[in-house]
Amino acid sequence: MSWWLLTYLILGLGSGFVAGLFGVGGGLTIVPILLMLFQAQSFPEGQLMHLALGTAMATIVITSISSMRAHHQHGGVRWDIFRAMAPGLVAGTLIGSLFASRIPTDTMAVVFTGIVYWASLQMLLDIKPKPTRELPGTSGLVSVGGLIGGVSSLVAAGGGFLSVPFMVLCNVNIRQAVGTSSALGFPIALAGVIGYILGGWSITDLPGPNLGFVYLPAFLGVVVTTIFMAPVGAKLAHRLPVKQLKRAFGVMLALLASKMLWNLLN
Repeated sequence: MSWWLLTYLILGLGSGFVAGLFGVGGGLTIVPILLMLFQAQSFPEGQLMHLALGTAMATIVITSISSMRAHHQHGGVRWDIFRAMAPGLVAGTLIGSLFASRIPTDTMAVVFTGIVYWASLQMLLDIKPKPTRELPGTSGLVSVGGLIGGVSSLVAAGGGFLSVPFMVLCNVNIRQAVGTSSALGFPIALAGVIGYILGGWSITDLPGPNLGFVYLPAFLGVVVTTIFMAPVGAKLAHRLPVKQLKRAFGVMLALLASKMLWNLLN
């Protein structure tokens, strides 16, 4: 157990930094790695992806708070966008996470890979929005929030891989998009982890100690270190040039998607 705990602590350092830098909650970073670690521990094959997703979603609850606080101190959170999108995010995430337990692991992995590749291309190609394009009204933001929440629950992410490109395409500054995304990660994660706990509650062959699909040793190991690194990443995000930040975001997503694709092919 001590060896695995050490790997979880190291994983938390990296995911916390990435969460603060890109406002992605950290789930995109740790899901592929948790999947490999759980495979190495011979966890039930049919529940591997669900355990990785549920545990990652639980860590985002803590990570998003630390990252959100750091971005807020730099004036990087658009609270008007947060208030409009939060109701849709919560509803979409809760519904999606409850539905996730009925989806096979391989199917969820394919969905995860495709979505992350799409978001990566948006950043790497630096697609320019029309100068007149603006954020939709309140009802539109609620609807977009529901969509992002539902998709995020299926890939255990804080929504930044979708919400950041969406806000950038609506001419929101990339730094504010990242900061706002870090705040949006909290309602997504909170609703999502409730769904994953309930979805796995009645399954008897899950490794313990656990709460549904949340494997507690991994959750505790990751969050212990991630809360210290998220503010470091957030501080750097407000210092990097905008174009460099966007490209770094795109490269990070492409690497994660490629790693998941490799796992699928093998």
